[in-house]
Amino acid sequence: MDEALLRSLTPSVLTVLVRRGADFAAAEDAVQDALVEALRVWPADPPRDAKGWLVTVAWRKFLDATRAETARRRREDRFEEEPAPGPTSTVDDTLQLYFLCAHPSLTPSSAVALTLRAVGGLTTRQIARAYLVPEATMAQRISRAKRTVSGVRFDQAGDVATVLRVLYLVFNEGYSGDVDLAAEAIRLTRQLTAAVDHPEAAGLLALMLLHHARRAARTAPDGSLVPLAEQDRGRWDTRLIAEGVEILQAALARDRLGEYQAQAAIAALHADAPRAEETDWVQIVEWYDELVRLTDSPVVRLNRAVAVAEADGPRAGLAALAELDSALPRHTAVAAYLHERDGDLKTAARLYAEAAHQAPNLAERDHLTRQAARLNTRLHR
Repeated sequence: MDEALLRSLTPSVLTVLVRRGADFAAAEDAVQDALVEALRVWPADPPRDAKGWLVTVAWRKFLDATRAETARRRREDRFEEEPAPGPTSTVDDTLQLYFLCAHPSLTPSSAVALTLRAVGGLTTRQIARAYLVPEATMAQRISRAKRTVSGVRFDQAGDVATVLRVLYLVFNEGYSGDVDLAAEAIRLTRQLTAAVDHPEAAGLLALMLLHHARRAARTAPDGSLVPLAEQDRGRWDTRLIAEGVEILQAALARDRLGEYQAQAAIAALHADAPRAEETDWVQIVEWYDELVRLTDSPVVRLNRAVAVAEADGPRAGLAALAELDSALPRHTAVAAYLHERDGDLKTAARLYAEAAHQAPNLAERDHLTRQAARLNTRLHR
Protein backbone atom coordinates (compact mmCIF):
# COMPACT_ATOMS: atom_id res chain seq x y z
CA MET A 1 0.00 0.00 0.00
CA ASP A 2 1.46 3.34 -1.12
CA GLU A 3 0.34 5.72 1.65
CA ALA A 4 2.37 8.54 0.10
CA LEU A 5 0.28 8.21 -3.08
CA LEU A 6 -2.92 8.38 -1.07
CA ARG A 7 -1.80 11.52 0.71
CA SER A 8 -0.68 13.17 -2.54
CA LEU A 9 -4.11 12.54 -4.10
CA THR A 10 -6.08 13.85 -1.13
CA PRO A 11 -6.25 17.55 -2.11
CA SER A 12 -7.24 16.90 -5.72
CA VAL A 13 -9.98 14.46 -4.69
CA LEU A 14 -11.30 16.93 -2.13
CA THR A 15 -11.41 19.74 -4.68
CA VAL A 16 -13.40 17.55 -7.11
CA LEU A 17 -16.09 17.04 -4.46
CA VAL A 18 -16.18 20.74 -3.60
CA ARG A 19 -16.43 21.66 -7.29
CA ARG A 20 -19.39 19.32 -7.60
CA GLY A 21 -21.16 21.29 -4.90
CA ALA A 22 -20.32 19.46 -1.70
CA ASP A 23 -19.93 21.49 1.46
CA PHE A 24 -16.23 21.63 2.41
CA ALA A 25 -16.66 20.04 5.84
CA ALA A 26 -18.80 17.19 4.51
CA ALA A 27 -16.51 16.69 1.52
CA GLU A 28 -13.44 16.45 3.74
CA ASP A 29 -15.13 13.85 5.95
CA ALA A 30 -16.09 11.85 2.85
CA VAL A 31 -12.53 11.92 1.51
CA GLN A 32 -11.18 10.68 4.83
CA ASP A 33 -13.70 7.82 4.75
CA ALA A 34 -12.58 6.99 1.22
CA LEU A 35 -8.93 6.90 2.32
CA VAL A 36 -9.81 4.45 5.08
CA GLU A 37 -11.64 2.30 2.51
CA ALA A 38 -8.62 2.43 0.19
CA LEU A 39 -6.33 1.21 2.96
CA ARG A 40 -8.68 -1.74 3.42
CA VAL A 41 -9.30 -2.62 -0.23
CA TRP A 42 -6.25 -1.65 -2.28
CA PRO A 43 -3.70 -4.15 -0.94
CA ALA A 44 -5.77 -7.01 -2.39
CA ASP A 45 -7.39 -5.17 -5.31
CA PRO A 46 -5.43 -2.09 -6.43
CA PRO A 47 -7.33 0.16 -8.88
CA ARG A 48 -6.07 1.14 -12.33
CA ASP A 49 -7.08 4.77 -11.76
CA ALA A 50 -6.32 5.61 -8.13
CA LYS A 51 -7.71 9.15 -8.24
CA GLY A 52 -10.86 8.05 -10.08
CA TRP A 53 -11.46 5.31 -7.52
CA LEU A 54 -11.07 7.73 -4.62
CA VAL A 55 -13.37 10.30 -6.23
CA THR A 56 -16.07 7.69 -6.84
CA VAL A 57 -15.92 6.25 -3.33
CA ALA A 58 -15.69 9.67 -1.67
CA TRP A 59 -18.69 10.95 -3.64
CA ARG A 60 -20.73 7.90 -2.60
CA LYS A 61 -19.68 8.46 1.03
CA PHE A 62 -20.76 12.07 0.70
CA LEU A 63 -24.13 11.09 -0.79
CA ASP A 64 -24.72 8.56 1.99
CA ALA A 65 -23.97 11.18 4.63
CA THR A 66 -26.11 13.79 2.89
CA ARG A 67 -29.12 11.50 2.67
CA ALA A 68 -28.83 10.81 6.40
CA GLU A 69 -29.25 14.47 7.27
CA THR A 70 -32.56 15.86 8.42
CA ALA A 71 -32.60 18.06 5.31
CA ARG A 72 -32.39 14.99 3.07
CA ARG A 73 -35.49 15.75 1.00
CA ARG A 74 -34.40 19.32 0.25
CA ARG A 75 -30.93 18.23 -0.86
CA GLU A 76 -31.77 15.09 -2.80
CA ASP A 77 -32.78 16.96 -5.93
CA ARG A 78 -29.35 18.57 -6.04
CA PHE A 79 -27.20 15.56 -5.33
CA GLU A 80 -29.26 12.55 -6.41
CA GLU A 81 -27.55 11.87 -9.72
CA GLU A 82 -24.22 10.21 -9.29
CA PRO A 83 -21.73 11.08 -12.07
CA ALA A 84 -20.98 8.20 -14.39
CA PRO A 85 -17.65 6.47 -13.83
CA GLY A 86 -14.83 7.67 -16.08
CA PRO A 87 -11.64 9.64 -16.18
CA THR A 88 -11.49 12.40 -13.59
CA SER A 89 -10.70 16.02 -14.35
CA THR A 90 -7.05 16.90 -14.70
CA VAL A 91 -7.66 20.42 -13.34
CA ASP A 92 -5.61 20.89 -10.16
CA ASP A 93 -7.32 23.13 -7.60
CA THR A 94 -4.81 22.33 -4.88
CA LEU A 95 -3.68 25.96 -4.67
CA GLN A 96 -7.23 27.09 -3.84
CA LEU A 97 -7.34 24.40 -1.18
CA TYR A 98 -4.16 25.82 0.37
CA PHE A 99 -5.78 29.26 0.46
CA LEU A 100 -8.94 27.88 2.03
CA CYS A 101 -7.08 26.00 4.76
CA ALA A 102 -4.98 29.07 5.57
CA HIS A 103 -7.99 31.40 5.66
CA PRO A 104 -7.44 34.58 7.71
CA SER A 105 -10.45 33.78 9.90
CA LEU A 106 -8.65 30.73 11.31
CA THR A 107 -6.19 30.81 14.19
CA PRO A 108 -2.64 29.69 13.23
CA SER A 109 -3.02 26.39 15.10
CA SER A 110 -6.34 25.65 13.38
CA ALA A 111 -4.96 26.57 9.96
CA VAL A 112 -2.00 24.23 10.50
CA ALA A 113 -4.23 21.34 11.59
CA LEU A 114 -6.67 21.82 8.70
CA THR A 115 -3.83 22.04 6.16
CA LEU A 116 -2.30 18.80 7.41
CA ARG A 117 -5.66 17.07 7.27
CA ALA A 118 -7.15 18.41 4.01
CA VAL A 119 -4.01 19.06 1.93
CA GLY A 120 -1.57 16.69 3.61
CA GLY A 121 -3.99 13.78 3.89
CA LEU A 122 -3.00 12.97 7.49
CA THR A 123 -5.53 11.47 9.86
CA THR A 124 -6.69 13.27 12.96
CA ARG A 125 -4.86 10.69 15.08
CA GLN A 126 -1.58 11.29 13.24
CA ILE A 127 -1.86 15.07 13.63
CA ALA A 128 -2.74 14.74 17.32
CA ARG A 129 0.29 12.49 17.92
CA ALA A 130 2.56 14.90 16.09
CA TYR A 131 1.39 17.81 18.24
CA LEU A 132 1.30 15.73 21.42
CA VAL A 133 -2.35 16.51 22.19
CA PRO A 134 -5.31 14.14 22.77
CA GLU A 135 -7.03 12.97 19.59
CA ALA A 136 -10.36 14.36 20.83
CA THR A 137 -8.80 17.79 21.27
CA MET A 138 -7.40 17.78 17.74
CA ALA A 139 -10.70 16.49 16.34
CA GLN A 140 -12.53 19.44 17.90
CA ARG A 141 -9.96 21.88 16.53
CA ILE A 142 -10.26 20.48 13.02
CA SER A 143 -14.06 20.35 13.22
CA ARG A 144 -14.26 24.02 14.25
CA ALA A 145 -11.86 24.97 11.46
CA LYS A 146 -13.95 23.14 8.85
CA ARG A 147 -17.11 24.85 10.03
CA THR A 148 -15.37 28.22 9.85
CA VAL A 149 -14.36 27.85 6.19
CA SER A 150 -17.43 26.00 4.97
CA GLY A 151 -19.12 29.24 3.92
CA VAL A 152 -16.09 30.56 2.03
CA ARG A 153 -16.32 30.52 -1.77
CA PHE A 154 -13.85 28.02 -3.14
CA ASP A 155 -12.78 30.27 -6.03
CA GLN A 156 -12.09 33.22 -3.75
CA ALA A 157 -8.62 34.74 -4.12
CA GLY A 158 -6.21 33.69 -1.38
CA ASP A 159 -3.08 35.10 0.21
CA VAL A 160 0.16 33.28 -0.60
CA ALA A 161 1.91 34.91 2.37
CA THR A 162 -0.62 33.35 4.78
CA VAL A 163 -0.17 29.92 3.22
CA LEU A 164 3.61 30.24 3.51
CA ARG A 165 3.32 31.22 7.17
CA VAL A 166 1.22 28.11 7.88
CA LEU A 167 3.75 25.84 6.15
CA TYR A 168 6.57 27.54 8.05
CA LEU A 169 4.76 26.79 11.32
CA VAL A 170 4.34 23.15 10.29
CA PHE A 171 8.05 22.83 9.51
CA ASN A 172 9.12 24.37 12.80
CA GLU A 173 7.18 21.73 14.72
CA GLY A 174 9.77 19.22 13.52
CA TYR A 175 8.66 15.67 14.05
CA SER A 176 7.17 13.45 16.72
CA GLY A 177 5.64 9.99 16.72
CA ASP A 178 4.85 8.44 13.35
CA VAL A 179 4.55 11.72 11.40
CA ASP A 180 7.60 13.70 10.36
CA LEU A 181 6.15 17.21 10.14
CA ALA A 182 9.38 18.71 8.80
CA ALA A 183 9.37 16.28 5.87
CA GLU A 184 5.63 16.81 5.41
CA ALA A 185 6.10 20.59 5.29
CA ILE A 186 8.81 20.18 2.65
CA ARG A 187 6.53 17.96 0.57
CA LEU A 188 3.66 20.45 0.73
CA THR A 189 5.93 23.42 0.03
CA ARG A 190 7.33 21.65 -3.03
CA GLN A 191 3.77 21.17 -4.18
CA LEU A 192 2.92 24.82 -3.58
CA THR A 193 6.09 26.06 -5.31
CA ALA A 194 5.15 24.05 -8.40
CA ALA A 195 1.66 25.60 -8.39
CA VAL A 196 2.49 29.27 -7.79
CA ASP A 197 5.15 31.53 -9.31
CA HIS A 198 6.30 33.33 -6.16
CA PRO A 199 9.94 33.92 -5.10
CA GLU A 200 9.04 33.69 -1.40
CA ALA A 201 7.57 30.22 -1.92
CA ALA A 202 10.90 29.21 -3.43
CA GLY A 203 12.68 31.00 -0.59
CA LEU A 204 10.73 29.04 2.00
CA LEU A 205 11.46 25.74 0.24
CA ALA A 206 15.18 26.61 0.13
CA LEU A 207 15.13 27.52 3.82
CA MET A 208 13.46 24.23 4.74
CA LEU A 209 15.92 22.17 2.69
CA LEU A 210 18.96 23.94 4.15
CA HIS A 211 17.74 23.46 7.72
CA HIS A 212 16.64 19.88 7.11
CA ALA A 213 20.08 19.09 5.70
CA ARG A 214 21.54 19.54 9.21
CA ARG A 215 18.99 17.40 10.98
CA ALA A 216 21.09 14.26 11.46
CA ALA A 217 23.79 16.29 13.24
CA ARG A 218 21.48 18.21 15.57
CA THR A 219 21.27 15.57 18.27
CA ALA A 220 23.79 13.30 19.97
CA PRO A 221 23.20 9.54 20.31
CA ASP A 222 21.72 10.16 23.78
CA GLY A 223 19.19 12.60 22.31
CA SER A 224 20.83 15.77 23.64
CA LEU A 225 21.00 18.89 21.47
CA VAL A 226 24.21 19.64 19.59
CA PRO A 227 24.72 23.39 18.95
CA LEU A 228 25.45 24.44 15.37
CA ALA A 229 29.09 25.26 16.11
CA GLU A 230 29.68 21.77 17.52
CA GLN A 231 27.87 19.75 14.86
CA ASP A 232 29.68 17.16 12.76
CA ARG A 233 29.39 18.82 9.35
CA GLY A 234 30.26 15.56 7.68
CA ARG A 235 26.76 14.41 8.66
CA TRP A 236 25.07 17.26 6.84
CA ASP A 237 23.14 16.24 3.72
CA THR A 238 25.12 17.83 0.88
CA ARG A 239 22.46 16.89 -1.68
CA LEU A 240 19.78 18.88 0.15
CA ILE A 241 22.21 21.78 0.66
CA ALA A 242 23.02 21.92 -3.05
CA GLU A 243 19.33 21.83 -3.96
CA GLY A 244 18.48 24.51 -1.42
CA VAL A 245 21.26 26.83 -2.63
CA GLU A 246 20.23 26.38 -6.27
CA ILE A 247 16.58 27.21 -5.48
CA LEU A 248 17.64 30.20 -3.38
CA GLN A 249 19.93 31.63 -6.06
CA ALA A 250 17.12 31.46 -8.62
CA ALA A 251 14.74 33.21 -6.22
CA LEU A 252 17.23 35.96 -5.31
CA ALA A 253 17.91 36.60 -9.00
CA ARG A 254 14.33 37.84 -9.35
CA ASP A 255 15.16 40.80 -7.08
CA ARG A 256 11.99 40.51 -4.97
CA LEU A 257 13.57 39.89 -1.60
CA GLY A 258 11.41 38.57 1.23
CA GLU A 259 11.97 37.25 4.73
CA TYR A 260 12.19 33.58 3.76
CA GLN A 261 14.81 34.27 1.10
CA ALA A 262 16.83 36.29 3.64
CA GLN A 263 16.57 33.50 6.22
CA ALA A 264 17.61 30.97 3.58
CA ALA A 265 20.62 33.12 2.67
CA ILE A 266 21.76 33.00 6.31
CA ALA A 267 21.29 29.23 6.39
CA ALA A 268 23.25 28.94 3.13
CA LEU A 269 26.18 30.88 4.60
CA HIS A 270 26.27 28.47 7.55
CA ALA A 271 26.15 25.52 5.15
CA ASP A 272 28.96 26.99 3.05
CA ALA A 273 31.47 27.05 5.93
CA PRO A 274 33.59 23.85 6.08
CA ARG A 275 34.24 24.59 9.77
CA ALA A 276 32.36 26.72 12.29
CA GLU A 277 35.28 29.13 12.66
CA GLU A 278 35.21 29.79 8.90
CA THR A 279 31.63 31.09 8.98
CA ASP A 280 31.25 34.47 7.27
CA TRP A 281 29.63 36.25 10.22
CA VAL A 282 30.04 39.71 8.73
CA GLN A 283 27.86 38.75 5.77
CA ILE A 284 25.40 37.01 8.09
CA VAL A 285 25.00 40.24 10.09
CA GLU A 286 24.26 42.04 6.81
CA TRP A 287 21.52 39.54 6.02
CA TYR A 288 20.10 39.95 9.53
CA ASP A 289 20.02 43.70 8.89
CA GLU A 290 17.90 42.95 5.80
CA LEU A 291 15.64 40.72 7.88
CA VAL A 292 15.18 43.45 10.48
CA ARG A 293 14.25 45.85 7.69
CA LEU A 294 11.73 43.37 6.28
CA THR A 295 10.14 42.17 9.51
CA ASP A 296 11.23 44.35 12.44
CA SER A 297 10.90 41.14 14.46
CA PRO A 298 12.28 41.03 18.03
CA VAL A 299 13.25 37.39 17.45
CA VAL A 300 15.27 38.40 14.40
CA ARG A 301 16.97 41.14 16.46
CA LEU A 302 17.79 38.54 19.12
CA ASN A 303 19.45 36.27 16.57
CA ARG A 304 21.23 39.27 15.09
CA ALA A 305 22.78 40.01 18.50
CA VAL A 306 24.43 36.58 18.44
CA ALA A 307 25.71 37.18 14.91
CA VAL A 308 27.07 40.60 15.93
CA ALA A 309 28.93 38.95 18.83
CA GLU A 310 30.52 36.47 16.44
CA ALA A 311 31.48 39.18 13.95
CA ASP A 312 32.53 42.01 16.30
CA GLY A 313 33.06 40.41 19.70
CA PRO A 314 30.86 39.57 22.71
CA ARG A 315 30.73 43.15 24.02
CA ALA A 316 29.15 44.30 20.76
CA GLY A 317 26.68 41.42 21.00
CA LEU A 318 25.77 42.33 24.58
CA ALA A 319 25.22 45.93 23.52
CA ALA A 320 22.82 44.80 20.79
CA LEU A 321 21.09 42.50 23.27
CA ALA A 322 20.65 45.35 25.79
CA GLU A 323 18.33 47.08 23.31
CA LEU A 324 15.82 44.20 23.46
CA ASP A 325 13.09 43.29 25.95
CA SER A 326 14.48 40.82 28.49
CA ALA A 327 11.11 39.01 28.50
CA LEU A 328 11.70 37.89 24.92
CA PRO A 329 11.79 34.07 24.59
CA ARG A 330 15.38 32.74 24.71
CA HIS A 331 16.72 36.18 25.67
CA THR A 332 18.20 34.75 28.87
CA ALA A 333 19.86 31.87 27.03
CA VAL A 334 21.47 34.28 24.55
CA ALA A 335 22.64 36.50 27.41
CA ALA A 336 24.21 33.49 29.11
CA TYR A 337 26.09 32.53 25.94
CA LEU A 338 27.35 36.08 25.35
CA HIS A 339 28.49 36.51 28.97
CA GLU A 340 30.39 33.23 28.72
CA ARG A 341 32.03 34.43 25.50
CA ASP A 342 32.99 37.62 27.38
CA GLY A 343 34.63 35.60 30.18
CA ASP A 344 32.03 36.28 32.90
CA LEU A 345 31.48 32.65 33.83
CA LYS A 346 29.65 33.33 37.10
CA THR A 347 26.97 35.45 35.44
CA ALA A 348 26.77 33.02 32.53
CA ALA A 349 26.21 30.03 34.84
CA ARG A 350 23.43 31.84 36.67
CA LEU A 351 21.76 32.86 33.42
CA TYR A 352 22.02 29.35 31.94
CA ALA A 353 20.20 28.01 35.02
CA GLU A 354 17.50 30.68 34.67
CA ALA A 355 17.14 29.96 30.96
CA ALA A 356 16.70 26.25 31.69
CA HIS A 357 13.63 27.01 33.79
CA GLN A 358 12.22 29.08 30.92
CA ALA A 359 12.96 26.53 28.19
CA PRO A 360 9.98 25.67 25.93
CA ASN A 361 10.83 21.97 25.68
CA LEU A 362 12.70 19.21 27.49
CA ALA A 363 15.60 19.02 25.02
CA GLU A 364 16.43 22.71 25.41
CA ARG A 365 16.03 22.54 29.17
CA ASP A 366 18.46 19.64 29.41
CA HIS A 367 20.96 21.41 27.15
CA LEU A 368 20.87 24.63 29.17
CA THR A 369 21.10 22.73 32.46
CA ARG A 370 24.23 21.00 31.16
CA GLN A 371 25.74 24.36 30.23
CA ALA A 372 25.11 25.72 33.74
CA ALA A 373 26.59 22.58 35.32
CA ARG A 374 29.65 22.76 33.06
CA LEU A 375 30.41 26.35 34.10
CA ASN A 376 29.73 25.72 37.78
CA THR A 377 32.21 22.84 37.67
CA ARG A 378 34.84 25.14 36.20
CA LEU A 379 34.11 27.85 38.81
CA HIS A 380 34.49 25.49 41.78
CA ARG A 381 37.69 23.70 40.80
